[in-house]
Amino acid sequence: MQIKIRDAIIDDMKAVLEIVNYEILNSTSIYDYNPHTLDQRIEWYENQITQNMPVIVAELNGDVIGYGSFGSFRYKEGYKYCVEHSVYVHSQKRNLGAGKLLMQQLINIARSMNIHTMIAGIDAENQESIDFHKNFGFVEVGRIKGAGYKFNKWLDVVFMQLMLDENNL
Repeated sequence: MQIKIRDAIIDDMKAVLEIVNYEILNSTSIYDYNPHTLDQRIEWYENQITQNMPVIVAELNGDVIGYGSFGSFRYKEGYKYCVEHSVYVHSQKRNLGAGKLLMQQLINIARSMNIHTMIAGIDAENQESIDFHKNFGFVEVGRIKGAGYKFNKWLDVVFMQLMLDENNL
């Protein structure tokens, strides 16, 4: 039973949608309120591919159990070497190592694209995700109090950063 990391294909979007919608409905890791549709997820995927941004999946026994991606941190030309990433694993397939494999592959892809830094925006109460990122060398660089609102409460966001090109700090 080995987890394989590969580029996503459009047929993977149904499994990715299931992962995303679970997080929307059951957690504060995604600050959306309403489940996404398959058409929305396909449109997101096609936009990622058009912009030469990665979408990768973790596959176990032929099933997609997680995904990762990154995109522009902000949409101004001066931010073109800074990306914000996402890594999500199916709620029933966590702690198998898929998240670590996805994150490492995203870091490798970012370096190959000459990305200077990666940013993570994490709900401040999600200590598991904060610790996960610390294990890859991410450091906390800021917090925004009350930046989000979900499940009838205000949510703080922690920003963490990984410098990929240490020679140009």
